[in-house]
Amino acid sequence: MTAEGRSSISKTSSPAARSALVDDFVVWRATAWRPTNLAVVVDDADEGIGEVVRGDDLLMSTPRQIRLAALLGLAIPRYAHVPLVLGEDGARLAKRHGAVTLDALLAEGWTLPRLVGWMASSSGLAPAGAEMEAQDALAAFAPERLVRAPSVWRPLSRARSPRR
Repeated sequence: MTAEGRSSISKTSSPAARSALVDDFVVWRATAWRPTNLAVVVDDADEGIGEVVRGDDLLMSTPRQIRLAALLGLAIPRYAHVPLVLGEDGARLAKRHGAVTLDALLAEGWTLPRLVGWMASSSGLAPAGAEMEAQDALAAFAPERLVRAPSVWRPLSRARSPRR
């Protein structure tokens, strides 16, 4: 405990959370339909998840989730946070930018190897324009290679066609 009565995290695998202070926070609210932090921690432990890669918009939740896992005696995964994918307007990619589903992308002419290649290259794991299988992207994964800047999603109609 700190002088202010807060719990500090002394040992984590997340550099951002190593010195973070965890104030009191709501684990379960009677009006909420799900307790997100608790559900994520328990589900990750139940599934044996050891590494979590997620958007940097969830960085502030990480110390809370680490604290919950420690209190419950659960394994604490290693966390990596990556920049969000943005729409052309610079805002977080969301439904307001139109449907970006796998089916819609395939209908627009994307192939699975081209889409996996785009995700890998936008993450810093492959050169621009690469086409690759999911297992190749996984083999290329290394947290230290992840980019620090967000990627911008451009719909096929305004981007260079992925077809050869």
